[in-house]
Amino acid sequence: MREYSIFEIDRMLDDMTVLVDTREQDTSAFRRRMERIGRPYERQKLDFGDYSCAVTDPDGNRVCLDHLFAVERKMSLDELCTCFTRERKRFEREFLRAKEAGGRLILLVENASLDKALAGQYRSQMHPDALLASLFAWSARYQAPVHFCTAQNSGAMLFRILRYHLKVCLENGGRLS
Repeated sequence: MREYSIFEIDRMLDDMTVLVDTREQDTSAFRRRMERIGRPYERQKLDFGDYSCAVTDPDGNRVCLDHLFAVERKMSLDELCTCFTRERKRFEREFLRAKEAGGRLILLVENASLDKALAGQYRSQMHPDALLASLFAWSARYQAPVHFCTAQNSGAMLFRILRYHLKVCLENGGRLS
């Protein structure tokens, strides 16, 4: 990527298309989430994560950023606990693929908060200390920020996460940092 002016970046941010991994199921919750994002979206296979984005650069070229960053969405702490226990190897491979590609995954957990994780307010045998240890270790090991939200605002959160990662990437000539 080349360096862009502030005006070019603003136009590209306004033009952002959300990329949705083909494995994301088309449910009523998915459709509500996409409606709340308020941006056009396209389904395509992503090498890691569930959501990323693409833009059209000032020269008219389509630029997909799925190799640089993506959001891995979990619908609850219950699902996250399963990822850290029974599906840990598969879950870790997702983050390793991102890291090996020079990309980054951002973890978004719906219907959750740090307070709920601390209090063990989820249906899993995983101890809250183990859940938090895994979350913080993942965050440090894979430079994977963790965000919590309600299901109602997950579309708005997805939009903001993608938009600001895109903005930083465009301001840094194709790098996140």
